Amino acid sequence: MDAHEVNRVRAKLALFVADVFASVPRKDQRAKGDCYLRGLMLDGRRKSIQAMASRLPDGNEQNLQQFVNQSTWDPVPVQRRLCERMLPLIDPVAWVIDDVSVPKDGRLSAGVAPQYCGALGKRANCQVAVSVHAATDTASCPLQWRLFLPKDWASDTARRALARIPADVTHREKWRLALDMLDTLAAWGMTPPVVVADAAYGTNAHLRTALSERGLAYVLAVRSDVSAHPFETKPVAPARKGAIGCWPQPGYRQRAPSVAALAAGLKPEAFTPLTWRHGSRGALRSRFAAVRVRTAGKAVERPVKAAASAEQGWWDGVLPDCWLLIEWPADAEAPTDYWLSNLPADTPIADLVRLAKVRWRIEHDYRELKHGLGLDHFEGRSWPGWHHHVTLVTAAHAFLTEQRLAPKVPGPVSPSTKSSTPSRAS
Repeated sequence: MDAHEVNRVRAKLALFVADVFASVPRKDQRAKGDCYLRGLMLDGRRKSIQAMASRLPDGNEQNLQQFVNQSTWDPVPVQRRLCERMLPLIDPVAWVIDDVSVPKDGRLSAGVAPQYCGALGKRANCQVAVSVHAATDTASCPLQWRLFLPKDWASDTARRALARIPADVTHREKWRLALDMLDTLAAWGMTPPVVVADAAYGTNAHLRTALSERGLAYVLAVRSDVSAHPFETKPVAPARKGAIGCWPQPGYRQRAPSVAALAAGLKPEAFTPLTWRHGSRGALRSRFAAVRVRTAGKAVERPVKAAASAEQGWWDGVLPDCWLLIEWPADAEAPTDYWLSNLPADTPIADLVRLAKVRWRIEHDYRELKHGLGLDHFEGRSWPGWHHHVTLVTAAHAFLTEQRLAPKVPGPVSPSTKSSTPSRAS
């Protein structure tokens, strides 16, 4: 937004800040929040505190630095209020789990380490944050963030002290961070219609099992080597040896094939051409097949067996069934993508495809958050500072989303009319 556009929404922004930052105790802190949001939304190549302060007439670099890096205001109530505002507005079809990386120099920024950096497409020194977004094909917004803390930070007391990382924060795998966020949102009374994630998360059987145990529906991408039994395969109990001892438990005696092998065994007529949305270049269309399977592995079997044993004292060996969705484009030599879903057996394949493909919207979020609102421009090193910054960036994104989705009211002045004189937001 240019200075004229920021000035035009100042009154609406003030009301937004008064509501979203109502938990922030001091009036001057709320005013700094308003200023920071304007700095994030105002045009400019860099959204560091120094750069934003230089563009704003009321921008005081020292005050903004203190507000973000040293102030003790709690970002969690702000995050909750943002969720309360945005979920009814967006009315999501799914919540999407994803992560984003930010390249960093040095080794003192909270969570920084040599690790895979998606922004660069290779291993590099960076921070990684896991996020959960509410999404439809027309709108989306972040609901929660967790900064990933690599293992080498767990016992590095010197760096932890410098970065002001709380004592109870330790290394947790990214899929566990995703579950933590879903649990936090559930404690706020917020439940996803469906959980969606890419193969980095969906391939993890522990995550799929944990979602099912929470009663959450999912459509998760998986790698081609994930194993699953055909739906009709039955567990078999071996013959009992002798007249004493326990009866052998039934089980699947043959090794489960990969989902790629299951897909290769389908006939061509099993694949249906489907359009999942219309993009800027026309209809997005491919061929899909959906079959019922029973996923294999100890991470799947153990909780099912434990639950059955607790309920009825025995287990019949039958693994739960789910959908395997397969994409095989007409111009490809083999299937390209696979998803597993615990949605009901009567779910139409078109619905499975639309949910599987809704992740594209989150890439749109990340572009706006990083390139438009300065998510990756934070130059502080502390744990509290990072969480303050990401909360403020999320708030700016939410405000802009609200303005975009608000009904347009015609005014006496053309919306294309812009002031030619102001260069700073007043």
